[in-house]
Amino acid sequence: MAEHNENIVWHEHAVTKADRAAQKNQKPCILWFTGLSGSGKSTIAGALEQMLFARGNHVYLLDGDNVRHGLNKDLGFSDEDRVENIRRIGEVANLFADSGLMVSTAFISPFRADREMVRGLVGEGEFIEVFVDADLATCESRDPKGLYKKARAGEIPFFTGIDSPYEAPEKPELVIKSGEYSVEECAQQIVAHLEANGFI
Repeated sequence: MAEHNENIVWHEHAVTKADRAAQKNQKPCILWFTGLSGSGKSTIAGALEQMLFARGNHVYLLDGDNVRHGLNKDLGFSDEDRVENIRRIGEVANLFADSGLMVSTAFISPFRADREMVRGLVGEGEFIEVFVDADLATCESRDPKGLYKKARAGEIPFFTGIDSPYEAPEKPELVIKSGEYSVEECAQQIVAHLEANGFI
């Protein structure tokens, strides 16, 4: 890890985060979707993005697989690489929020400490942890990408829920029971939370 260089100085911008948010008529935030592979994180986050966009909100979705094709293509799935994966995503999400956007992130992000680290990057109340709560049996029965089958066969090491731990959130802002509601109903629950808390 590179050390902080004392010759690098933070540059303050004339246009502030509040200015950018006011221009967009919304309160910026990070909607951090977490849950097991197959729980429905990306699907629900995608549906939410469409709903908010249709309302005229300024939104962006960072998806775990997509980010690993570019920004994080140098990272594997060891515990250390998972931590660095989430650290980078947290920093990028924070930049999006600073621009006045509502940014959703769909990542397993299995470790509580990493999610709390991201929470600490943004202002009070701007980090909304969305726990997409589906048990292992449900996720494994869905197995949309065939990953559980490969993990059970020993073809994918360090697979969350099989041979790598998942630490469920203890006090998430939202718990979405993806096995009990449709994708649209799940997304609507999040919209309702955003409305009730003055984000939109």
